[in-house]
Amino acid sequence: MPRKVLELIKDLEAAGFLNRGGKGDHRNFVHQKVAKPVTISGQPGADAKHYQEKAVMLAIEESKR
Repeated sequence: MPRKVLELIKDLEAAGFLNRGGKGDHRNFVHQKVAKPVTISGQPGADAKHYQEKAVMLAIEESKR
């Protein structure tokens, strides 16, 4: 069962990412140690896409370096 968009957002915020906003249901998260922002789209209660889960996982790993 896929995780929810809200869970991905909570993971990013717990890892120190800041939400810099976005248009519509898009949110851009930035971190000082991560080169590219992570964009999460969708309503908080919607199922996250596979590529969104992977992007969040990779960004959190990069922020730990």
